[in-house]
Amino acid sequence: MRLFDTHAHLSMKAFGEDLEDVIRRAGEAGVVGMLDVGTDIPSSLTALGLAEREPAVFAAAGIHPHEAAKASFEDFDTLAGMWGHPRVVAVGEIGLDYHYDFSPREIQKTVFTRQLEDARTRGKPVIVHVREAMDDALAIIDAVSGGLWDGVFHCFGGNREEALAVLARGFHISFTGVTTFRNFEGMDAVRAVPEDRLLLETDAPYMTPVPFRGRRNEPAFLGHTLSVLAGARGEEAGRLAETTTRNARRLFRTEPG
Repeated sequence: MRLFDTHAHLSMKAFGEDLEDVIRRAGEAGVVGMLDVGTDIPSSLTALGLAEREPAVFAAAGIHPHEAAKASFEDFDTLAGMWGHPRVVAVGEIGLDYHYDFSPREIQKTVFTRQLEDARTRGKPVIVHVREAMDDALAIIDAVSGGLWDGVFHCFGGNREEALAVLARGFHISFTGVTTFRNFEGMDAVRAVPEDRLLLETDAPYMTPVPFRGRRNEPAFLGHTLSVLAGARGEEAGRLAETTTRNARRLFRTEPG
């Protein structure tokens, strides 16, 4: 059984002491690909460095909405250079977060728009983070381009109607270990996603699935999310693993592994 973790933050300090072991355990658990997603310039550069060293790791580079207020013109020049690198397979993590509002909303919108435009120009898929901002996020996406998009709404926590709106714009949808929680209310959205648009992720070190809650999350735990999603959708886990891995390979244009 092959798995692809489409969203992890392996460059964070949480993995500073045992990253090699984390990557080894992922491989032992059947994870054949991992996407190390940047949230600012330093983490994006670190992700690229890791992707250059580790064949199973790919990088995404972008400015997270939490970091939007710190973004400079020079940052976008740096990102442009990274987006041209063959190991950087996506623009992200980008989007809007109105839950914490660590950056003013208008600045979030400006930085999100700029990165969407750059991704569209370069033909790169986008990794979108949206929290309590779905209407504004979709409005910005539509304003940048009314066509279909290559990309994913990651760590999806919306309802079925929101999932359908995202899917209508061409996006994939990815789910985390939150789906294993007893109080998760989004199974209607899980079931609404066509199999060719479904992705798996850990969002490690966050969103640790049952039965490992309280511990640092890591890609090796991805199979627990797979099992829950397969059960909710009435599908065989091995088949769903292969389908979601194939989806990830296609979206991010990575070589089979």
